[in-house]
Amino acid sequence: MATDQTQLQLAQLAHILGPDSTHFETLISHLMSSSNDQRSQAESLFHLAKQTHPDSLSLALSRVLSSSPRPELRALSAVLLRKILTPAADYSFLFPLLAESTRAAIKASLLSSLQTEQSKANVKKLCDTISELASSVVATRGWPELLPFLFQCVNSKNPNLEESALLIFSRLAQNVGETTETLIPHLNTLHSVFFNCLSNPSSCDVRIAALSASVSFIQCISNPKDRDAFQDLLPLMMQTLTEALNSGLEATAQEALELLIELAGTEPRFLRRQIMEVVGSMLQIAEAESLEEGTRHLAIEFIITLAEARERAPGMMRKLPQFIRRLFWVLMNLLVDIEDEPDWYNAESEDEDAGETSNYGVGQECLDRLSISLGGNTVVPVASELFPVFLAASEWQKRHAALIALAQIAEGCSKVMIRNLEQVVSMVLNSFHDAHPRVRWAAINAIGQLSTDLGPELQTQYHQRVLPALAGAMDDFQNPRVQAHAASAVLNFSENCTPDILTPYLDGIVSKLLVLLQNGKQMVQEGALTALASVADSSQEQFQKYYDAVMPYLKAILVNANDKSNRMLRAKAMECISLVGMAVGKEKFRDDAKQVMDVLMSLQVSQMESDDPTTSYMLQAWARLCKCLGQDFLPYMSVVMPPLLQSAQLKPDVTITSADSDANADDDDDESIETITLGDKRIGIKTSVLEEKATACNMLCCYADELKEGFFPWIDQVATTLVPLLKFYFHEEVRKAAVSAMPELLRSAKLAVEKGQAQGRNGTYIKQLTDYIIPALVEALHKEPEVEICGSMLDSLNECIEICGPFLDEGQIKCIVDEIKQVITASSARKQERAERAKAEDFDEEEGEMLKEENEQEEEVFGQLGDLLGTLIKTFKASFLPFFQELTSYITPMWGKDKTAEERRVAICIFDDIAEHCREAALKYYDTYLPFLLEACNDESPDVRQAAAFGVGLCAEFGGSVFKPLIQGCCTLASLLFFPFKLLSP
Repeated sequence: MATDQTQLQLAQLAHILGPDSTHFETLISHLMSSSNDQRSQAESLFHLAKQTHPDSLSLALSRVLSSSPRPELRALSAVLLRKILTPAADYSFLFPLLAESTRAAIKASLLSSLQTEQSKANVKKLCDTISELASSVVATRGWPELLPFLFQCVNSKNPNLEESALLIFSRLAQNVGETTETLIPHLNTLHSVFFNCLSNPSSCDVRIAALSASVSFIQCISNPKDRDAFQDLLPLMMQTLTEALNSGLEATAQEALELLIELAGTEPRFLRRQIMEVVGSMLQIAEAESLEEGTRHLAIEFIITLAEARERAPGMMRKLPQFIRRLFWVLMNLLVDIEDEPDWYNAESEDEDAGETSNYGVGQECLDRLSISLGGNTVVPVASELFPVFLAASEWQKRHAALIALAQIAEGCSKVMIRNLEQVVSMVLNSFHDAHPRVRWAAINAIGQLSTDLGPELQTQYHQRVLPALAGAMDDFQNPRVQAHAASAVLNFSENCTPDILTPYLDGIVSKLLVLLQNGKQMVQEGALTALASVADSSQEQFQKYYDAVMPYLKAILVNANDKSNRMLRAKAMECISLVGMAVGKEKFRDDAKQVMDVLMSLQVSQMESDDPTTSYMLQAWARLCKCLGQDFLPYMSVVMPPLLQSAQLKPDVTITSADSDANADDDDDESIETITLGDKRIGIKTSVLEEKATACNMLCCYADELKEGFFPWIDQVATTLVPLLKFYFHEEVRKAAVSAMPELLRSAKLAVEKGQAQGRNGTYIKQLTDYIIPALVEALHKEPEVEICGSMLDSLNECIEICGPFLDEGQIKCIVDEIKQVITASSARKQERAERAKAEDFDEEEGEMLKEENEQEEEVFGQLGDLLGTLIKTFKASFLPFFQELTSYITPMWGKDKTAEERRVAICIFDDIAEHCREAALKYYDTYLPFLLEACNDESPDVRQAAAFGVGLCAEFGGSVFKPLIQGCCTLASLLFFPFKLLSP
């Protein structure tokens, strides 16, 4: 029975939805009210109207849309109609529920309003509503009037109607599916429409709308021949861009560029036939200093996007070396746009980027992306030609640009640069003595980056030149930023360093870092702390010699750096102490450990601000101290775990806005927010929250690993926290940590039960935990998009089964086997897709190298798959054979000569496990697999030969009377002479 309140609202609705439209307009205006109460009441009534009077509501909105004198109400009506009538939003999909007469009236009203609406903004909202409604009904022939109406509009010679129709065509094409299939029969007509509208001499807006529609259709056409029919539109599409620029309409030109960038990313092959003209035009725009920065940046983005479109057009851009040189020159000149601001020298933080312009930022980012996408064989020759010119220039900005560019391309060009290491290192070290501090800083920055990207070769071959140079730079007391950066570069260098390389330099480096620790500049102190931490971590027990000199300084900073301005300094001291403690070991650290732990405990229970870096650093410091102290850390766990779990349980800070919302501009500039666009929605995610969550999850894994059975009291809380995160797709590191933790939790539980430390729990608890973890891990593996994480999941699953395999039931084993089939199928599909890419006309050696790396990762997955199957076979022995029988059609093809050596080795090892652990039950497979084994004994791969020979030996040992006749039928004794096993005795 309806409440009195509802009855009152229904009475109000009857009045609002009555013949006098002013009452309904008042309701709509209240939906935009700044008064929360008024807006809430209006929303309640609107929601009730949807439930009780959908036809009247829809018709009332149509009337406002067509006849209200207030443009803002017409705009909101268009939006509300879209939300309630289409399935694209969160609202209920009302359109099929309406009376046929209502549906007809709404469709007619929408098309009529499109012809009469004067507000351009409202027209776009109308186009959105029409196209989304059409997408949901056109496939079922629910709007037969629409296409004739649209074709009438584009031929009307009315620019406004032409533009509207083209916008709707564009939106319809974007809704790929049945809607697109409905339009395919009209491709010839649409081609003519787009051609004519792109040629429209009188309206720039019509040309842009035609460009948008053309791009959308080219993307949605699946048949290459149909797509090629649109090739003759490309010159006109480019002409739209150039005419906008020639007319000084840069906002329009930027809109055109964004559409062409979209095309370059999704259908780069469409551009191949005219690639010289298209890229040439883009470079002219990028080189034109008279144009706005935004326009030039978009032209650069187009070329970079083409270079990055490896999967769809491998190697295409590498065929244009003359253009690559021009682009590299443009990017280098963007880096020259930097000012010598005094704030840079007076900075309190290394993050201070005073003097850096948007040009500088784009230059940095694009050099990095260009080198990764094109590779060193293409980029290094160009860079080698330009860098000496810039380094020899009198302007410090050019010398600075060359060093920054070198650092940016190092990751993508690492293999080629390692082959030219002497030239690269000399180029950088020569700049350590440059007269300008910012050039010296850039040289140190380059060494730091090269240490990361070219290690460990750089460390092994050039430590005797690099480390003294960095030590010398730490003496530049006139330029604290140079000193601080030199310390940071020591960190980069030592991370890829072995103790034997680092030890001879420790006296000099540690003494200089201790001097910097006493420097009054906080930035320098922070750099010194970070470097000391890394040096200790890399030198391990060799650092014991310096412990007594270093630790008092570290503890003093930890205790005394209490001001808000010193929070990062204290956090870095925390990091350094924990790494030093791990390096020197428990015995050496023991006397200081309690004092350090007491300070950390007092910080742990204090109220810290949300942006305090102490939180993240402390999470990691606790985990390192646990590794150092082992079981002695257990008394601190009750303090450590609650905030750690709280961090691991953080919800992602997500905002969802319209893709074309003005608010997105702020997010794009906010480095703490990562944005992705999905359809017409822009999703912004606060990265600091995700990073804290990932750190916490990693630490939970560390505690379980280190404390073993001692971690038992927290297993339930941690399992319920981490198991759902196996499918946390916002952040890879969170998933990786969750995956790694699964076997650690099971091991902890099993050890606790075995050692009587499980608070009275027994094997039933292990079974319950197994039932919670294994199915979740298998399900996550099925949905995992990243190949590397798939491999980690296979490893984790393998380890889990090693720990608790006997607790699995038949249904769970079947799920695992089914997933193994899926992994093999998916891997084969990826390899086939790469094989197709290798047939592309632009495929080259560089692309071959990149594909080789991807295939190596795939082979690693096969190895992990083999390990998992081996564990299942060892665990369940003959009872696993029915499942093995299911897998034979997936495994047998892996023996083929067309497969890689690793696939053949894995397949052989699986049979070896069957022979070894299933004994007599495996004899039925001998006649199938023994010939393969014998043939594989002559394989070109030593790993395959070894696995095959071992398998034949197992067959000889366990095959008994079955083996001898089989082997006599398969080969001669001479071919067996090399086998590393004793032949059958009589």
